[in-house]
Amino acid sequence: MLKHTLRAAAMALGVTGAALGSLPAQAADNAICYNCPPEWADWGAQLKAIEADTGIHVPQDNKNSGQSLASITAEKDNPVADVVYYGVTFGIQAAEQGLVQGYKPAHWDEIPDGLKDPDGKWFAIHSGTLGFMVNVDALGDTPVPQSWNDLLKPEYRGLVGYLDPSSAFVGYVGAVAVNGALGGSLKDFTPAIEWFQKLQENDPIVPKQTAYARVLSGEIPILLDYDFNAYRARYDDKVNVQFVIPQEGTVTVPYVMSLVANDPNPEAGKKVLDYVLSDKGQSIWANAYLRPVRPGAVSKEAQAKFLPDSDYARADTVDYAAMAAAQRDFSQRYANEVD
Repeated sequence: MLKHTLRAAAMALGVTGAALGSLPAQAADNAICYNCPPEWADWGAQLKAIEADTGIHVPQDNKNSGQSLASITAEKDNPVADVVYYGVTFGIQAAEQGLVQGYKPAHWDEIPDGLKDPDGKWFAIHSGTLGFMVNVDALGDTPVPQSWNDLLKPEYRGLVGYLDPSSAFVGYVGAVAVNGALGGSLKDFTPAIEWFQKLQENDPIVPKQTAYARVLSGEIPILLDYDFNAYRARYDDKVNVQFVIPQEGTVTVPYVMSLVANDPNPEAGKKVLDYVLSDKGQSIWANAYLRPVRPGAVSKEAQAKFLPDSDYARADTVDYAAMAAAQRDFSQRYANEVD
């Protein structure tokens, strides 16, 4: 009874009153996904497609990666979620803590090694490259920044935003990116800590959750974010947004999904995971300007809207397991020395 009560509460919190009224009557037709916000990576289109093609309703959920991991940790004995979407480091941590179970979805063999747990406890569905999402009109006469060090200049005071790196995965990715670009390593985050300390003098905006709409409105003119959000803003929402890969370099990272251990509706959860790796599911990610994990899913039309390969040459991958291992210590340093 407690499990069903918690599940019902989560569904109620994840949708508006109008949407709740449209929920399918049978619990078997529902799957709970943590961290599936409609404004992020076009999850809105993905959730609609899942329901249309499978009959499974997945309520929207606006948690970030850290909040999702915290929730499945707290609910370990009475799981509420069926599946969870998060940055790769959180997926690795969830597997290590026994919070997720192994499942090898359809197209498993097409996922490259290194982008999936051997037992299926997490696997990549797409990736993004971190840089500057810039609302050019909101900057006025201020030039579009081209480097990490540009953001420290006085003319960008109050104009720069980044998600909380101690909670949101994209925030931690930003820390890893600037740290590596300025000479640090996953064993030494001093360059990143010093950069964030200097940035505090420029009064940055530090939200904890998705800030896409705040960039479009001009409230946050410059946000450390992924290429896919910037391209979506420019080409779909028709806002004068540019994506900048900083001159000193950056990183590309995958986002992953998992089946929650002992979840209430595993068959529905498995169907959701199968769907996001299907041809149609992967094409939705590609049309939202993400790099799908399955090769060949990016259309030529979408590819033509990306920055040239010469710019992406400044983006590196990292050892994601080492990145996960370093996350807790970095978060503590950030809380003690910056926040």
